[in-house]
Amino acid sequence: MSAHSTLSLQTKLLRSVSRSFYLSIRFLPAQLRQPIALAYLLARSTDTVADTTGISRLVRIETLKMFSNGIQGKASRDVVVDLIGSFIPLQANKNEQQLLKSLPHCLDWQDQIEHADRYDIRVVLGKITRGQMLDLERFDDPQEIRALTTAADLDEYTYLVAGCVGEFWTRLCFRHVRNFASLGEDEMLALGKRYGMALQLINVLRDAGADLRAGRCYFPEYELTAAHLTASQIFSEPQRFEPIYRTWLEKAKTGLESGMQYSRAIENRRVRAATVLPALIGARTLALLDHARTDALQRTVKVPRSEVRRMILSLAVTFASRTQIDAMFQRANL
Repeated sequence: MSAHSTLSLQTKLLRSVSRSFYLSIRFLPAQLRQPIALAYLLARSTDTVADTTGISRLVRIETLKMFSNGIQGKASRDVVVDLIGSFIPLQANKNEQQLLKSLPHCLDWQDQIEHADRYDIRVVLGKITRGQMLDLERFDDPQEIRALTTAADLDEYTYLVAGCVGEFWTRLCFRHVRNFASLGEDEMLALGKRYGMALQLINVLRDAGADLRAGRCYFPEYELTAAHLTASQIFSEPQRFEPIYRTWLEKAKTGLESGMQYSRAIENRRVRAATVLPALIGARTLALLDHARTDALQRTVKVPRSEVRRMILSLAVTFASRTQIDAMFQRANL
């Protein structure tokens, strides 16, 4: 695979499927950009397969298993590419179509990446695809709103699809960045895990209304039962649901504090800027959700792009100083 093709995947394709992540990754030193960009594109590809509703749930689960085996080097690359090819025409979004069309190049890229990075990519993608398959197994009927059983189930989900990404990021940084952090690797791994889980929990809170309409309730059934609610009653009884929603919102805030502790410990300013940006966007999202209360179930709550651009500019001009990122975090929470 040519350097030009790799650069195209790192820039044009990555930008088309995730503008905010693309903006964040530009801060990173070159040695980190490649494995992180590749892992992101593979994860977005598996996510696209999982979300292709034009194909039956069981076929999607089996396809994810084969896709995961292909990433792990346990299945034929050609078989995986042919299988994913059947999903391409079903993508309404042209960028998602292009993402799946680019899968052969991503798999070639993975073969060329250094061994330790390839190993870590396989570990994190194995966990992410397991979380995606669990989701498909748990929410098997979009006509019926199902709730997760316990808080442990929600913790498991947020770990598998995002907490493990915090660990992945940490391992890469300790390997590639000299004097990466003032804290030890074990402590940074634990903080990174909690940070990633918090970011995914914010997604759960932000997307709660859309998920419910799709038959998915990530809020534990036993908490709903204690409030004399079923998942299908959340829309009609938002006042009774609000204490549950706020409990998880507070947990997300606590997780973001771990993200800030993680970011402050990073010595390299470019890596610090890339790492703290999701926490700043997450804090602002939580503030907007806090103000919207359960009205957020009926509308999309999102940080405006203009605000995100201001955050990026501020990080750039202040070299992501610790004093500045703390001040930005406080403002984002208002």
